[in-house]
Amino acid sequence: MSKSADSITVATIKTKFGNIEIELYTKEAPKTTANFVGLSLAGYYNGVIFHRIAKGYVLQGGDPTGTGAGGSSIYGSTFEDELNPNTQSYKDGYVRGVVAMANRGPNTNSSQFFIILDDAPQLPKNYTIFGKVIKGMNVVDKIASEKIKPQMGPNDGRPVNPVAMEKVTIEKRYKKINSIFETR
Repeated sequence: MSKSADSITVATIKTKFGNIEIELYTKEAPKTTANFVGLSLAGYYNGVIFHRIAKGYVLQGGDPTGTGAGGSSIYGSTFEDELNPNTQSYKDGYVRGVVAMANRGPNTNSSQFFIILDDAPQLPKNYTIFGKVIKGMNVVDKIASEKIKPQMGPNDGRPVNPVAMEKVTIEKRYKKINSIFETR
């Protein structure tokens, strides 16, 4: 008997509105996904709020201070971008449901990330894409519909009633299993 299996790594973010399931692009962004997985398994994101809503653009979280100025990584400090023009995610760009690292400039990734709410072809390809929502985009939309205190523009700011990531879990899922049985 021989069998082959294709697996994917899925992060599930539990919120009061339901779950958000994200397929992590472990082959396209190995260092970034290792950071996200490591932080998730350590409970780093548990209780952390989505601190920024840019209506029709992004939902951002991952800063335990809730200010947008904090964050850390499993590497002890910030780490480099993984921007490879040959990957499918880079070619597809920032489309609805994409999950990418938030940063303050080149090679300043830590724990903050954002989810694209609507296709954003105007966004420069400066942010490492490391996954995509595969289930629960309605939950993302519900969180993004919360009332905000505009800080960076009329449609960009902090939620009045922030929604927390109650728990983030990681699991392997098998896309398909093919078995061939040989009889002698």
